[in-house]
Amino acid sequence: MNFELSDEQRTIRDTLRQFAEREIKPHSAKWDKEEIFPREVIGKLGELGFIGVSFPERFGGGAADTLSQALVVEGLSRYDASVGLACAAHMSLSSGHINLFAAEEQRAHYLPAMVAAQKLGAWCLTEPGSGSDAAAMKTRAARAGDHFVINGSKMFITNGSVADVYVVMAVTDAGQNRSGVSAFIVERGAPGLSNGRRIEKLGLRASDTAEVIFDNVAVPARNLIGELGEGYRQTLKVLEGGRIGIAGFAAGIARGAFEEATAYAKERKQFGKRIADFQAIQFMLADMATRIDAAWVLMCRAAALKDQGRPFGREAAMAKLYASETAMWSTIKAVQIHGGYGYMAEFPVERFMRDAKLAEIGEGTSEVQRMIIAKSLLRDGYLPA
Repeated sequence: MNFELSDEQRTIRDTLRQFAEREIKPHSAKWDKEEIFPREVIGKLGELGFIGVSFPERFGGGAADTLSQALVVEGLSRYDASVGLACAAHMSLSSGHINLFAAEEQRAHYLPAMVAAQKLGAWCLTEPGSGSDAAAMKTRAARAGDHFVINGSKMFITNGSVADVYVVMAVTDAGQNRSGVSAFIVERGAPGLSNGRRIEKLGLRASDTAEVIFDNVAVPARNLIGELGEGYRQTLKVLEGGRIGIAGFAAGIARGAFEEATAYAKERKQFGKRIADFQAIQFMLADMATRIDAAWVLMCRAAALKDQGRPFGREAAMAKLYASETAMWSTIKAVQIHGGYGYMAEFPVERFMRDAKLAEIGEGTSEVQRMIIAKSLLRDGYLPA
């Protein structure tokens, strides 16, 4: 296995870092404190080609590989996880769903503007009463002539109140259980589409998270993605790929916390010495770096399998599980290294710690990832790819 980044991937990584140092880092604390969604920055990322890095060239994308897209999410999350999450949801989930399963006419209509971040996407799966149990969804889509009428609500939707294009999962045949779920494209401005109560969050405060309500929303039948009853199968495939992006999201948070903790340890002095010279601090940094590298390798493996057209579900779950728990562990250690200052909003590590928790919950909790991994092991045995 080749662990070296290609020239193109290094260019993406380095160019994005320069952009983030200039356009994101100086503002991230303010965005977090005032809960400002940085729409303008996401637009700039689209103009520079980062949002569409892995999408087909005919839609304005860069036709790069899965790892390149994960590098974008990781690079953004190292500075501001809210920006990283907004872009991950837009690229991997909403735009990704359309790219994977929509008809060519639908792709040609929606993807060019989404790839350029001129239009933002939201992916509507989770509901107030169903998260990991996606088959228990209550949102319904009933056929009415040449339209479907959608009723229900979705909860915890990233980009939910700022999106222009919504990919919505709804039940079209309640008697078919999972085979009765279908996916639709709904555009902003559709009568009956609205947002519910404002959601206040522990972290990721600059990421837009909203309840999306559908009250007799009429959607043209041509906006059905694929065939009736294919929505649940599509959802599972989208989530598989999305977990690679969340692994990048988590790895970026962990790396940001590590870099901040290392810089602080080199500057902070106790008893006339840098705290970086104390073994207790060195061991924490060593463990952080080791776990981050392990998460990185798991992410690269899952991305490589995906691009080779091989099964990657178990590997994506492993990457997401380990990277998310590494992010939580590493940010706690970063706060510890900072001591009392780590608990202050003046230093970014407390924000990293708050942001990291979502990685263990979103796109399938850690418990769900373990279920996926264990099911695969019991079915297929253990043979690393």
